[in-house]
Amino acid sequence: MVDLNENPSFLAKLDEICRRYDEVTQQMNDPEVAANAARIVKLAKDHAGLKRMAEPYREYCGVREQIEEAESILADGEGDADLRELAAAELPDLKTQAGEIMTGLIDGLIVGDDANIDSIILEIRAGTGGDEAALFVRDLYEMYSRYAGAHKFKVDVLQMSVAEYGGCKEIILNVKGPGVYTYFSHEGGGHRVQRVPETESQGRIHTSAATVAVLPEAEVTEVAIDWEKDVIEHVSRAGGPGGQNVNKVSSAIKLDHTPTGITVSMQDEKSQHKNRAKARRILASRVKQHYDDIERAERDSTRRAMVGSGDRNARVRTYNFPQNRCTDHRVGQNYSLEKITAGELDTMIDDLRKLDRQQRLDET
Repeated sequence: MVDLNENPSFLAKLDEICRRYDEVTQQMNDPEVAANAARIVKLAKDHAGLKRMAEPYREYCGVREQIEEAESILADGEGDADLRELAAAELPDLKTQAGEIMTGLIDGLIVGDDANIDSIILEIRAGTGGDEAALFVRDLYEMYSRYAGAHKFKVDVLQMSVAEYGGCKEIILNVKGPGVYTYFSHEGGGHRVQRVPETESQGRIHTSAATVAVLPEAEVTEVAIDWEKDVIEHVSRAGGPGGQNVNKVSSAIKLDHTPTGITVSMQDEKSQHKNRAKARRILASRVKQHYDDIERAERDSTRRAMVGSGDRNARVRTYNFPQNRCTDHRVGQNYSLEKITAGELDTMIDDLRKLDRQQRLDET
């Protein structure tokens, strides 16, 4: 057997991916499945994600077989001399090729399905700090909008609860783009700001907080919700600014998911239908995240990182305006606050990805 520092758990996962890839391929070729539009769309997405790992792994297995054959020839002292010379010449290149493929496969396994998530729900809520916390929510929204724009992601505001002085108590966004989850997955948790608030007349530095949650947007086929039996819908008139329609039409929607207790309210749109559609999108994503968290906890009770977990309690970052410093407490590094608030998050995100990669490798 070739020793390429292979990790048995990684190989087992790759073998399972190949088996699943073949199963999905077979299902897609089934005429009955092909006639089901919703199912074929889901299978096509699964197939593309599995292919990203299955084909390189099969290439790796082929190269590994060539290495084993070359080593077998070299081990045969009575074999053909020319053949042994050829095997000796090819072996280093084959090992290099196999090593490069395996490195890519390991990185792909670490990222996992995250790379296939092209739509997320980003929730930003004010914490302690009153009006200043609401202003901080607005600033985080602007920072993430700039970051998303730099990567050509589409940002859609699903809900915005406006506060005084131009702040926001809560903002819920839908961000879409190729692999968008890998760009935002590390943002979940508690964010803290230290600065002199716009509302402070004596120049004192205040500390305020906001929480961020990053949820992969669930598709209808990914979460089992019986909208008739499991969800209680409440309809009411919207409150706040909005003109006569807000006061006269029952357009606000509140959804209660009874199995989990998760509740979503939506009143941003004048149309009840649009509010219901938005509320269902958010509810589906939260319900999926809820069950994913339970599964993750059962699978690994020792690690509950925010990456995909929805944990909003841990403080992950501090934005210190007097010192023009942004500190990410997970990597223990300081970054230029001016650049961070301008949406230039790439260096910090890269550092978080490296940390996450090493932690996952250490736990395998």
